[in-house]
Amino acid sequence: MEITLSDRRTIKIEAILELYRANEWSSADKPSELYNGLMNSHSLFSAWDKDRLVGIGNAISDGFLVVYYPHLLVHPDFQGKGIGKMIMDKMQEKYGHFHMQMLTADGKAIDFYQKAGFTKAGDTEPMWIYKGDEHG
Repeated sequence: MEITLSDRRTIKIEAILELYRANEWSSADKPSELYNGLMNSHSLFSAWDKDRLVGIGNAISDGFLVVYYPHLLVHPDFQGKGIGKMIMDKMQEKYGHFHMQMLTADGKAIDFYQKAGFTKAGDTEPMWIYKGDEHG
């Protein structure tokens, strides 16, 4: 297995949907919105095993001070192989100097992001209006 990272925006929607469905993310139920959201992100990094999309991460940012990481996912068959870390390292190359980097994590993702240097945001409470049901 040789994983390569790319910042290209020429990813077929079918590959994206397969990755999101494999991870049971509800955004796969809104394919057009998901695709357009990813393609219009400030940054988009994808991980490839030859021509198979195995991971993806995006960032939304003002480009100077604040960045938010909405999505970072790796196909279940490829998890635990350092692919998520590779994508987050690319994000840190670009945004590591920013004043504030934000994300929302739950489950196994909490440990992953703590290892990447993220901490609980003081006494803040995460809040959202969310249309999915996978985060109970």
